[in-house]
Amino acid sequence: MKLVVFDCDGTLVDSQHIIVAAMNRAFSAHSLSLLPREKILSIVGLSLEEAISKLLPKEDSATVSLVKESYRQAFFHLREDPSLHEPLFPGARQALDQLAARDDVLLGVATGKSQRGLRNILELHDLRGHFMTLQTADEHPSKPHPSMMQQAMSDAGVTASQTVIFGDTSYDIVMGRDAGAHAVGVSWGYHDRDELMAYGAPQVLDHFDDLVPYLDEYWSSRGEEATPAQATGEAR
Repeated sequence: MKLVVFDCDGTLVDSQHIIVAAMNRAFSAHSLSLLPREKILSIVGLSLEEAISKLLPKEDSATVSLVKESYRQAFFHLREDPSLHEPLFPGARQALDQLAARDDVLLGVATGKSQRGLRNILELHDLRGHFMTLQTADEHPSKPHPSMMQQAMSDAGVTASQTVIFGDTSYDIVMGRDAGAHAVGVSWGYHDRDELMAYGAPQVLDHFDDLVPYLDEYWSSRGEEATPAQATGEAR
């Protein structure tokens, strides 16, 4: 059995517009200077408190907590705006369907989102049944701590050598690497290729269409092959 773990924001879904809008609202609510878009996107992947602390290094914990709550409220309300929905990246649905249909591949998510936020995304895109393990910031230290990966592997009953994670940030790469998994970068998210490579990604994919072929080649090079589901079987 093999486990494939995905980050969510910037890897499965393009959430940049709603994240930036919610952060701007939260900062405005507390008369804080707005930050450049690139600065806000640089912290995507961290838990919310860790992310805001990084954006506001000179503010005390009380201010960080207030901004965090304002962000949550803003995000909740902005989800009603159809222009700010979090679409799947092109090719994500097809890749997930292919992997979920295989008998010896399990799928998981490791994200800085809350459980509620992640489940909303999976329900929005009808993907809840694809994943057997969901790890969020509600239960774990912020990325890049390897706790999410360690729990995902435990849930799946696999070892680190049987596990691959795909992510768009250096936090994902370090988390996967420190858990002993094979951590692969994707270029369509919020950290650039050079940063992902600098933190140890052995490969950075440019298109979701490349993901399943990459896995097939990687597993084949290790003497492992994924097995398609039986014709009568159902995708997880």
